[in-house]
Amino acid sequence: MSFNTFGKIFRFTTWGESHGPAIGCVIDGCPPNISISESDIQKDMDRRRPGQSKFTTQRKESDKVNILSGVFQGKTTGTPISILIYNEDKRSRDYESIKDKFRPGHADFTYFKKYGIRDFRGGGRQSARETASRVAAGSIAKIVLKKIIGPKFKIIGGVTQLGVLGCNINNWNDSEIRKNPFYCPDKNSVKIWEKYLTEIRKSGSSCGAVIEVRARGIPVGLGAPIYSKLDTDIAAALMSINAVKGVNIGAGMGSAFLSGEENSDEIRNASGRIKFKSNKAGGILGGISSGQEIISSFAVKPTSSILNSRETVTKKGKNTKISVKGRHDPCVGIRAVPIGEAMIACVLLDHFLMNRAQCG
Repeated sequence: MSFNTFGKIFRFTTWGESHGPAIGCVIDGCPPNISISESDIQKDMDRRRPGQSKFTTQRKESDKVNILSGVFQGKTTGTPISILIYNEDKRSRDYESIKDKFRPGHADFTYFKKYGIRDFRGGGRQSARETASRVAAGSIAKIVLKKIIGPKFKIIGGVTQLGVLGCNINNWNDSEIRKNPFYCPDKNSVKIWEKYLTEIRKSGSSCGAVIEVRARGIPVGLGAPIYSKLDTDIAAALMSINAVKGVNIGAGMGSAFLSGEENSDEIRNASGRIKFKSNKAGGILGGISSGQEIISSFAVKPTSSILNSRETVTKKGKNTKISVKGRHDPCVGIRAVPIGEAMIACVLLDHFLMNRAQCG
């Protein structure tokens, strides 16, 4: 399998499988002399870590980060940073009964047809377990951006829709996101969501979610007008996450329903400072950051591994049925929040370094 590397200047390559001995990543292009420790990275890893509530998979992984290279005496050296994360709670036997069946909604069928081999242990390389490596890379990107931009820089994501239930985006509160198991920015929606997802979990089904990520303190000028647009790379980054089926930048798909007046982000000079009266563009104009808050959102489909029986075929093409047991998220979108943040951070740092290379 090729194409395991993401980025242009700040790049990371992930490796490993869901039920292999370990997973990890190699990060290249990180600037030198940046203070980084394993404990710094661990903070984000713990947010993605499974088994933290009844609404996520009960697989128990500490996701402890081990830095093998690229950091000396607490500072980056400018050389490749290699990170190792051991898989500690594998139960490959859970998949023995379905090893010859394709799980509907999963990549089992397409992987097998493309490569002629299938790792049935939790999906192998196609598993969302791979995203732990992305979060580690994104954590480093956040640290570097904070160092370069300063305290005004912040990336924060939240779940704005859980299945059929939305929340009031006008009630967005950063501090509320870390206080509930859904990463919901609207505290008024939490109890309703809890009841809703509890019923879905007990029924053996699943639901999807929409996650919004906001990046603040981003300077004007990141991106390019044609083939390396900032929003192009953000969309590619978010679409590369497991189970993501759609991405919006700013108003996104909703902009098709707006008038020219409604969609226009008017610009004014207020005491020598250029300000926008709205942000339908999501902080990106013509592929280049405008200095506004960069807002993107992505839709995650319902978890494909469900208890309820579904029709499928075997590797030999025989019609059959399947019920996927084991440990799975009733809504995989919940743990996608730190993953989305990580991918946005990697894109922003990559573009910051490209901009510095061209424009100084």
